[in-house]
Amino acid sequence: MQNIELKGALRSDLGKKGAKDIRRSELTPCNLYGNGGNVNFTVVEKDLKDILYTPNAYIIDLNIDGKSEKAVIREVQFHPVTDEVLHIDFYRVTEDKPVVIEVPVKLNGSSDGVKQGGKLQLSSRKLKVSALIKDLPDTLDIDITTLGLGKTIMVGELEFPNVTILNPKSTVVCAVKMTRAARGAAAAAALAAQQAGKKKK
Repeated sequence: MQNIELKGALRSDLGKKGAKDIRRSELTPCNLYGNGGNVNFTVVEKDLKDILYTPNAYIIDLNIDGKSEKAVIREVQFHPVTDEVLHIDFYRVTEDKPVVIEVPVKLNGSSDGVKQGGKLQLSSRKLKVSALIKDLPDTLDIDITTLGLGKTIMVGELEFPNVTILNPKSTVVCAVKMTRAARGAAAAAALAAQQAGKKKK
Protein backbone atom coordinates (compact mmCIF):
# COMPACT_ATOMS: atom_id res chain seq x y z
CA MET A 1 0.00 0.00 0.00
CA GLN A 2 1.11 3.54 -0.76
CA ASN A 3 2.50 5.78 1.96
CA ILE A 4 2.00 9.53 2.22
CA GLU A 5 3.75 11.95 4.59
CA LEU A 6 1.91 14.42 6.78
CA LYS A 7 3.59 16.93 9.07
CA GLY A 8 2.11 17.98 12.39
CA ALA A 9 2.87 20.06 15.47
CA LEU A 10 2.13 19.17 19.10
CA ARG A 11 -0.88 20.90 20.61
CA SER A 12 -1.21 21.84 24.29
CA ASP A 13 -4.52 23.76 24.37
CA LEU A 14 -7.19 21.03 24.31
CA GLY A 15 -10.30 23.11 25.04
CA LYS A 16 -13.09 24.09 22.63
CA LYS A 17 -11.86 27.68 22.50
CA GLY A 18 -8.38 26.46 21.65
CA ALA A 19 -9.78 24.30 18.85
CA LYS A 20 -11.64 27.30 17.39
CA ASP A 21 -8.49 29.40 17.52
CA ILE A 22 -6.58 26.61 15.77
CA ARG A 23 -9.13 26.43 12.94
CA ARG A 24 -9.02 30.21 12.49
CA SER A 25 -5.29 29.77 11.84
CA GLU A 26 -6.11 27.33 8.99
CA LEU A 27 -4.96 24.37 11.07
CA THR A 28 -6.90 21.20 11.93
CA PRO A 29 -6.92 19.64 15.43
CA CYS A 30 -5.96 15.95 15.41
CA ASN A 31 -5.52 13.06 17.80
CA LEU A 32 -3.26 10.01 17.45
CA TYR A 33 -4.13 7.02 19.62
CA GLY A 34 -3.37 3.33 19.93
CA ASN A 35 -0.45 1.49 21.54
CA GLY A 36 1.98 4.15 22.74
CA GLY A 37 -0.50 6.63 24.21
CA ASN A 38 -2.48 9.56 22.89
CA VAL A 39 -0.90 12.50 21.09
CA ASN A 40 -2.76 15.76 20.41
CA PHE A 41 -1.45 17.74 17.47
CA THR A 42 -2.40 19.98 14.57
CA VAL A 43 -1.82 19.79 10.82
CA VAL A 44 -2.04 22.47 8.15
CA GLU A 45 -5.54 22.30 6.69
CA LYS A 46 -4.46 22.44 3.03
CA ASP A 47 -2.06 19.50 3.57
CA LEU A 48 -5.07 17.23 4.07
CA LYS A 49 -6.36 17.69 0.52
CA ASP A 50 -4.35 14.82 -1.01
CA ILE A 51 -5.34 12.46 1.82
CA LEU A 52 -9.06 13.13 2.29
CA TYR A 53 -10.27 14.07 -1.18
CA THR A 54 -9.07 11.02 -3.10
CA PRO A 55 -10.37 7.49 -3.71
CA ASN A 56 -6.94 6.12 -2.69
CA ALA A 57 -6.11 4.59 0.68
CA TYR A 58 -2.81 5.36 2.42
CA ILE A 59 -0.62 4.40 5.32
CA ILE A 60 0.21 7.84 6.71
CA ASP A 61 3.74 8.66 7.81
CA LEU A 62 3.10 11.26 10.51
CA ASN A 63 5.97 13.57 11.41
CA ILE A 64 4.96 15.31 14.62
CA ASP A 65 7.62 17.78 15.69
CA GLY A 66 10.30 15.47 14.30
CA LYS A 67 8.93 12.22 15.75
CA SER A 68 7.79 9.67 13.13
CA GLU A 69 4.64 7.56 13.54
CA LYS A 70 2.79 5.29 11.10
CA ALA A 71 -0.98 5.65 11.21
CA VAL A 72 -4.31 5.28 9.40
CA ILE A 73 -7.28 7.63 9.57
CA ARG A 74 -9.96 6.25 11.88
CA GLU A 75 -12.51 9.11 11.89
CA VAL A 76 -12.98 12.52 10.29
CA GLN A 77 -15.45 15.08 11.64
CA PHE A 78 -16.85 17.59 9.12
CA HIS A 79 -18.87 20.73 9.76
CA PRO A 80 -22.50 19.86 8.82
CA VAL A 81 -22.97 23.04 6.75
CA THR A 82 -19.57 24.17 5.45
CA ASP A 83 -17.90 20.72 5.15
CA GLU A 84 -14.86 22.17 6.94
CA VAL A 85 -12.72 19.46 8.55
CA LEU A 86 -13.23 19.94 12.30
CA HIS A 87 -11.16 17.10 13.73
CA ILE A 88 -9.33 13.93 12.68
CA ASP A 89 -8.58 10.79 14.70
CA PHE A 90 -5.54 8.80 13.58
CA TYR A 91 -4.79 5.27 14.78
CA ARG A 92 -1.18 4.17 15.28
CA VAL A 93 -0.13 1.05 13.32
CA THR A 94 2.94 -1.19 13.34
CA GLU A 95 4.52 -3.57 10.83
CA ASP A 96 3.85 -6.68 12.94
CA LYS A 97 0.12 -6.25 13.69
CA PRO A 98 -2.85 -6.37 11.28
CA VAL A 99 -4.19 -3.02 10.14
CA VAL A 100 -7.91 -2.37 9.58
CA ILE A 101 -8.48 0.01 6.68
CA GLU A 102 -10.89 0.63 3.81
CA VAL A 103 -9.40 -0.22 0.41
CA PRO A 104 -10.86 0.91 -2.96
CA VAL A 105 -12.49 -1.67 -5.24
CA LYS A 106 -11.25 -1.79 -8.85
CA LEU A 107 -13.30 -3.63 -11.50
CA ASN A 108 -11.28 -5.18 -14.34
CA GLY A 109 -12.45 -6.57 -17.67
CA SER A 110 -15.48 -6.14 -19.90
CA SER A 111 -18.54 -7.87 -18.46
CA ASP A 112 -20.53 -10.33 -20.58
CA GLY A 113 -23.71 -8.82 -19.17
CA VAL A 114 -22.73 -5.31 -20.25
CA LYS A 115 -22.02 -6.61 -23.77
CA GLN A 116 -25.60 -7.89 -23.78
CA GLY A 117 -26.95 -4.44 -22.92
CA GLY A 118 -26.87 -4.55 -19.13
CA LYS A 119 -25.71 -1.72 -16.87
CA LEU A 120 -22.74 -2.26 -14.55
CA GLN A 121 -23.34 -0.99 -11.03
CA LEU A 122 -20.58 -0.66 -8.42
CA SER A 123 -22.35 -0.89 -5.06
CA SER A 124 -19.29 -0.95 -2.77
CA ARG A 125 -16.57 1.49 -3.79
CA LYS A 126 -14.45 0.50 -0.77
CA LEU A 127 -14.27 -2.58 1.45
CA LYS A 128 -12.95 -2.79 5.00
CA VAL A 129 -10.04 -5.22 5.26
CA SER A 130 -7.55 -6.47 7.82
CA ALA A 131 -3.95 -7.33 6.90
CA LEU A 132 -0.35 -6.69 7.78
CA ILE A 133 1.02 -3.47 6.24
CA LYS A 134 3.25 -5.48 3.88
CA ASP A 135 0.21 -7.37 2.52
CA LEU A 136 -2.18 -4.44 2.09
CA PRO A 137 -3.06 -3.90 -1.58
CA ASP A 138 -3.56 -0.44 -3.12
CA THR A 139 -6.82 -1.70 -4.65
CA LEU A 140 -9.01 -4.79 -4.46
CA ASP A 141 -8.94 -5.95 -8.11
CA ILE A 142 -12.03 -7.89 -9.23
CA ASP A 143 -12.33 -9.57 -12.64
CA ILE A 144 -15.87 -9.04 -13.98
CA THR A 145 -15.36 -10.61 -17.42
CA THR A 146 -17.82 -13.48 -16.81
CA LEU A 147 -20.37 -11.41 -14.87
CA GLY A 148 -23.67 -11.93 -16.73
CA LEU A 149 -26.98 -10.10 -16.95
CA GLY A 150 -28.76 -9.87 -13.61
CA LYS A 151 -25.77 -11.36 -11.78
CA THR A 152 -23.92 -10.00 -8.75
CA ILE A 153 -20.57 -10.41 -7.02
CA MET A 154 -20.73 -10.54 -3.23
CA VAL A 155 -18.02 -10.26 -0.60
CA GLY A 156 -18.30 -13.98 0.19
CA GLU A 157 -17.07 -14.82 -3.33
CA LEU A 158 -13.87 -12.78 -3.02
CA GLU A 159 -10.44 -13.95 -1.91
CA PHE A 160 -7.19 -12.00 -1.70
CA PRO A 161 -3.82 -13.34 -0.47
CA ASN A 162 -3.22 -12.67 3.24
CA VAL A 163 -6.16 -10.23 3.37
CA THR A 164 -9.37 -10.67 5.39
CA ILE A 165 -12.43 -8.75 4.23
CA LEU A 166 -14.46 -7.59 7.23
CA ASN A 167 -17.70 -6.63 5.46
CA PRO A 168 -20.58 -9.17 5.73
CA LYS A 169 -20.32 -11.94 3.14
CA SER A 170 -23.74 -10.99 1.77
CA THR A 171 -22.58 -7.46 0.88
CA VAL A 172 -23.07 -6.82 -2.85
CA VAL A 173 -19.90 -5.42 -4.42
CA CYS A 174 -21.10 -5.02 -8.01
CA ALA A 175 -23.89 -6.17 -10.30
CA VAL A 176 -25.02 -6.04 -13.91
CA LYS A 177 -28.55 -4.67 -13.90
CA MET A 178 -31.05 -5.69 -16.55
CA THR A 179 -31.99 -2.63 -18.62
CA ARG A 180 -35.13 -2.19 -20.73
CA ALA A 181 -33.06 -2.66 -23.90
CA ALA A 182 -31.47 -5.83 -22.51
CA ARG A 183 -34.88 -7.24 -21.56
CA GLY A 184 -36.10 -6.58 -25.09
CA ALA A 185 -33.05 -8.25 -26.61
CA ALA A 186 -33.41 -11.27 -24.32
CA ALA A 187 -37.10 -11.60 -25.17
CA ALA A 188 -36.35 -11.34 -28.91
CA ALA A 189 -33.62 -13.97 -28.61
CA ALA A 190 -35.96 -16.31 -26.71
CA LEU A 191 -38.69 -15.82 -29.31
CA ALA A 192 -36.26 -16.47 -32.18
CA ALA A 193 -35.04 -19.64 -30.48
CA GLN A 194 -38.65 -20.78 -29.96
CA GLN A 195 -39.56 -20.18 -33.60
CA ALA A 196 -36.41 -21.95 -34.78
CA GLY A 197 -37.42 -24.94 -32.66
CA LYS A 198 -40.90 -25.03 -34.22
CA LYS A 199 -39.47 -24.96 -37.75
CA LYS A 200 -37.27 -27.97 -36.98
CA LYS A 201 -40.34 -29.91 -35.92
